[in-house]
Amino acid sequence: MTDATRIQVTGETRYDVVVGHGLQDEVVSALGQQVAKVLIVHTGSVGRIAEELRVALSETYHQVLIAEIPDAENSKRVEVAAFCWTLLGQADFTRSDAIIGIGGGAATDLAGFVAATWLRGVKLVQIPTTVIGAVDAALGGKTGINTSEGKNLVGVFYPPARVICDLDHLQTLPDNEIRAGFAEVVKCGFIEDPRILEIIEADVDVATNPSSPEFRELIERTIAVKAAVVSEDFTETGVRENLNYGHTLGHAIEHAERYQWRHGVAVSIGMMFAAELGRLAGSLSDEVVDRHKAILTSLGLPVTYGAGRWEGLLATMQRDKKARAGMLRFIVLDDIGKPRVLAGVDPSMLQFAYQAIGS
Repeated sequence: MTDATRIQVTGETRYDVVVGHGLQDEVVSALGQQVAKVLIVHTGSVGRIAEELRVALSETYHQVLIAEIPDAENSKRVEVAAFCWTLLGQADFTRSDAIIGIGGGAATDLAGFVAATWLRGVKLVQIPTTVIGAVDAALGGKTGINTSEGKNLVGVFYPPARVICDLDHLQTLPDNEIRAGFAEVVKCGFIEDPRILEIIEADVDVATNPSSPEFRELIERTIAVKAAVVSEDFTETGVRENLNYGHTLGHAIEHAERYQWRHGVAVSIGMMFAAELGRLAGSLSDEVVDRHKAILTSLGLPVTYGAGRWEGLLATMQRDKKARAGMLRFIVLDDIGKPRVLAGVDPSMLQFAYQAIGS
């Protein structure tokens, strides 16, 4: 516990994101003593972590239940949320009880949505167990589920009481999952903190090794970027839009792939598209566009997508929640650390940018 780093999210609701090793005591601290019942929402892949936590919490709380949900985006369906609501109702959960989300970004999105909607809001503690959950999904207060029309179209902004990023949970992640999660790390490097990019470029294998000091520094730097943005703009009416860099096309690709692709893989292609769009808009240099390609490729992430898929992707993007009055909005860069909104883009420019990444 002595090595724990606390990064505070401020704004209307303050909470800590705690990074370190062996952070189980943080869970009781975050829940407090007024809670009587706890529901642990988790995916099957982290069942052991969930069960160990259930046993530990049972010493403090009257009733600790477990809800196992499907892995990845299959968990973000209204049917899964309804399953959790049924458990809460049958156990007579009150507004003073709590929900814990354990897993990757999809699990914490779903757990957050259930917590936000049960009795219009019960206490929520998030315990991300993937890179993407730790640096992105679990800590911004965005919760949601998918529909057949697109990703995250149903959801609410709902802040957790605490986010507990126990680095021990990341030690056994497969290398390809770590590297997919690093798409969000790279994103924060390009929109705000260039030191992130430098650490990855220095040695990508060290940077993605969960046991290295560099890995922890990257996790903490990325969390700090997001925490600062969320503190300033919780409900995404301004600067928080910058966190969508690479996500407009990325979400459309996820939809096209029926959510069988990891989020970070799709966002990698989306960032490459956004970089090409920035270049066509006359703001981004060839050097920075090439740097996108070099860093993402070094992580083993894709930077191209099917040349014949554009029309379907465009239709999906037009339904995206980031569109306003039917007008597509993209985050592009003027330079590293200088993101801006590009709206009302000429359709031919979008198509030219896509042709640059078409394969």
